[in-house]
Amino acid sequence: MLLVVIGGAMVFEFAGRGGRALRALLMWAVIIAGLAAGYDWWQQTYGPRQQVLENGARIEVPAGPGGHFHLEAVLNGTPIDFIVDTGATSVALSRDDARAIGLDPDTLRFGGQAVTANGRVATAPVTIAEFAIGDAVDRDVRAVVIDSALQDSLLGMSYLRRFARVSFEGDLLILER
Repeated sequence: MLLVVIGGAMVFEFAGRGGRALRALLMWAVIIAGLAAGYDWWQQTYGPRQQVLENGARIEVPAGPGGHFHLEAVLNGTPIDFIVDTGATSVALSRDDARAIGLDPDTLRFGGQAVTANGRVATAPVTIAEFAIGDAVDRDVRAVVIDSALQDSLLGMSYLRRFARVSFEGDLLILER
């Protein structure tokens, strides 16, 4: 609606002065694109995050801008962002996140395979010594490192099964122990 109003005003104002109107139109396009990019960045940086309630017995995760549920966990003392993926069998770490928690992907044996939306990828089994979400701490959590260009680590069913209840209430994922 804002674009229609601005566009209509510009057409009326600059009738007969095409070059000036084009520059003004481009300026408004850049301003609007900048505002949209800034809002997206703000949502990702300062948007709603999970809440850990009842001393870790209940975790509420709001849906992110893309509709995915992003959860932050602390693995071996390092914060790692996950996408909650009920279609993933296990916890799947990207090579970068594996490196961040003290694992060296170059020394791992990628003998397993996983089927992803992008096809088959090689996997290496690992054990995460400490996996914490708020006050809830789990030890010796099995996971895999994905040998691909995977950017985001996935929190799959092998970890989600640790909760007594996994439910969705609108745009809110609820994990209860």
